[in-house]
Amino acid sequence: MSDTQILELFRQGHRQKAFTELYKLYPRIQKLILSKGGSKTDAQDVFQESLIILYRKLVETDFKLSSSFYTYLYSVARFYWSDLQQKEKKEQQLKSETSGEDLQQIIYKERLYTHAENAFLELGSKCQKLLKSFYHQRLSFKEIAEAMGFSSEKIAKNQKYKCLKKAKDIFNRNHHQS
Repeated sequence: MSDTQILELFRQGHRQKAFTELYKLYPRIQKLILSKGGSKTDAQDVFQESLIILYRKLVETDFKLSSSFYTYLYSVARFYWSDLQQKEKKEQQLKSETSGEDLQQIIYKERLYTHAENAFLELGSKCQKLLKSFYHQRLSFKEIAEAMGFSSEKIAKNQKYKCLKKAKDIFNRNHHQS
């Protein structure tokens, strides 16, 4: 059956007949997925998704077939499979990055981060502003002195040191209490 006839079946509401014809293309799509390292199950899943995407296009838009159904399904299947492979690769990387670390180590690091964040929040607003200006905005001590009303760069630098010491003291106090 020609592609035009299959398209006409869809338009007339004979979905089952149209899909039956499209399923004849499955062996060629399966060959593609197998050649890209997939399994037969992968090929079935990819083919199903490709059909769903095609059907949505047919229903949601004024679909005009500019190539054969095989070419369309082949392209969709190839891109869909490639996308699945990329996602799987990212998941594997994430697993390998975290599997090397012991769960207790991850929890410990998270707890340290929370203590550091709490120590910063316990600082006064002036210290918070100074540290944000220096570390986040990367302002010079001259710029910090001007913005915060210090009489010199040396005083701004000294204040930064005092704020860091205060933050470390709060961190150590909170860290040793838990």
